[in-house]
Amino acid sequence: MASHDSHAGRLPGLFSSPDSSSFTEFLGSYSPDLLPGRRPVPVSSAGAEIPHGTTIVAAAFPGGVVMAGDRRATAGNMIAQRDIEKVFRADEFSAIAIAGTAGIGVEMVRLFQVELEHYEKREGRTLSVEGKANRLATMVRQNLGLAMQGLAVVPLFAGYDEERDAGRIFSYDPAGGRYEERDFYSIGSGSVFARGALKKLYRADLSAEDAALVCVQALYDAADDDSATGGPDLTRGIFPVVAVVTEDGYRRLGEDEVGGLARAVVEGRYDSPGGPTAPLR
Repeated sequence: MASHDSHAGRLPGLFSSPDSSSFTEFLGSYSPDLLPGRRPVPVSSAGAEIPHGTTIVAAAFPGGVVMAGDRRATAGNMIAQRDIEKVFRADEFSAIAIAGTAGIGVEMVRLFQVELEHYEKREGRTLSVEGKANRLATMVRQNLGLAMQGLAVVPLFAGYDEERDAGRIFSYDPAGGRYEERDFYSIGSGSVFARGALKKLYRADLSAEDAALVCVQALYDAADDDSATGGPDLTRGIFPVVAVVTEDGYRRLGEDEVGGLARAVVEGRYDSPGGPTAPLR
């Protein structure tokens, strides 16, 4: 009978006992070329129109946070995709969304998801909300080389903080700067218009459903003035991706729920094209 190697089927020590609880650091030391920010830009891509994603909004409410994103990706002045997804589950109690170079952004999201899962399995506990936000900042900073070549990715991160029983929102710049935002925020090409709508409609006592409605209203205003942001497409049944994070965890709203919100917004615009108004006093 042939003898069996006692190590057959087992991972090498490098994989089973990495020095760091950070999967990104481990991957960077073992195979750095697999990190999105370490890949060289193909010469053939110079001047090419690469799909970009916009716009993302987030709004906190008592006990949680809502994050929403439109579905359009553009390549120059062309619509590259009408139903791209930009809002994702980061882990059980947090969400991440991306604006900027779509392909690199999706890779960054997947790597961040593995980063959080790897930490939890290795340490036996989850990172704090601030810890997650800091890990994401490091990953954004690692993409600075590509960002300098025009392939920037800017994420928006939100999570439920168990100690505060509150939703928290973090924004980033292309160099990896991390900033905690109060109440609401938006990123992407339509962010200026979306943020204006959020300022007008946001209240500290919003329910989760009302916060979701505010986010959809803000995305509609962004699409109204920014050609790179897609509004609700009632004909094709394409609606924003909306996610809610509370003490019960991450939940993506179903198509019927978001469709109902989107139709209510569109119908309301027939009588008031500028959308709902905030009280003057």
